[in-house]
Amino acid sequence: MTKKRGFEIVKKYEGKGINLPVRQTKNAAGYDIESAEDFVVPSIWKFGFFNVLKFILNKGKMDNDKLAEVQKSIKPVLVPTGVKAYMQEDEVLILANRSSNPLKRGLAIPNGIGVIDADYYNNESNEGELFVQLINFFPIDYKVKKGERLAQGIFINYLTTDEDEGGLKKRNGGFGSSGI
Repeated sequence: MTKKRGFEIVKKYEGKGINLPVRQTKNAAGYDIESAEDFVVPSIWKFGFFNVLKFILNKGKMDNDKLAEVQKSIKPVLVPTGVKAYMQEDEVLILANRSSNPLKRGLAIPNGIGVIDADYYNNESNEGELFVQLINFFPIDYKVKKGERLAQGIFINYLTTDEDEGGLKKRNGGFGSSGI
């Protein structure tokens, strides 16, 4: 039987107690994605939020060094999962925030969803490991525990246009590489 879609543990995390994603109920659409290790998601307030307010109030006037410091301090973090996903060529894995994350933990996926393409699987850069991109808008750091459920993975089919020729280039990297 040919495998259609599913999850595997990446080599780096083999034997380290990583759980493959599962659906919690019979009618759940999403597979719960867990953290592969303890991880701290820093509060955006901790480092540079007030500097961002200064930047806005000064109508964008800030020296380049200070601006770079602000941008670095409030950027999202990538939480490792230790798993990768395989799927059919006309499918995509959507990573969606768990509904309890913003309310209980102050965590959000900053771009709304994560899009995992079929050709991300086993890429040369990171073996296709899934990462959950998070930002913490609560006033204190959030300490993620290994095995904590952070996102839901939902496999879906997608459609292409009549004139689509299948993409212009081959994937040559890992996270964020298809847009480069």
